[in-house]
Amino acid sequence: MLPKKDILQKQFGIHVKNIRVAKGLTQIDVSSKMAKDQQSLQRVESGNVSPSLYYLYELAHGLQIDIKELFEFSTVVRKQKK
Repeated sequence: MLPKKDILQKQFGIHVKNIRVAKGLTQIDVSSKMAKDQQSLQRVESGNVSPSLYYLYELAHGLQIDIKELFEFSTVVRKQKK
């Protein structure tokens, strides 16, 4: 069973934030390397948006990681209540 889109976005956002914090970077540090505003990164980290492929490429650059690391996280699938 695949996770719902909103759950996947939230989990991806948490993963991105964990990478950024582990590297000692602020949202401003990363977004400036991406030539984006800090609010766009905040929306990704909060799970409010589903970033485009090109945004992911820029994000990997801003975090100074290989793009594949963005996809190295576990998803939690919750059972539907009946």
